[in-house]
Amino acid sequence: MKEIEEKARKYILKTEKVLKDLRALRNSISIDKRLVEEIVNEARRYFEDAKYYFRRKEYEVSLTSIAYCEGLLDALRILNLVDFEW
Repeated sequence: MKEIEEKARKYILKTEKVLKDLRALRNSISIDKRLVEEIVNEARRYFEDAKYYFRRKEYEVSLTSIAYCEGLLDALRILNLVDFEW
């Protein structure tokens, strides 16, 4: 359990720094459909990783992978680049 705690702490600290340093860009850009497909494919890879690690009973890694997948998909949805419902 201590290992999971340390992993969570590491991710939280890294993300905290990113959120602190993050700045919004003023210019809106057009996004090429190929880039959207690339992000969806990355989400699919995380999904496959989640299933793989689940079968190996590495549930923490599986959970992390599926969370990344969902995060990418949610970001695309928020940007109105894809349409789906959970």
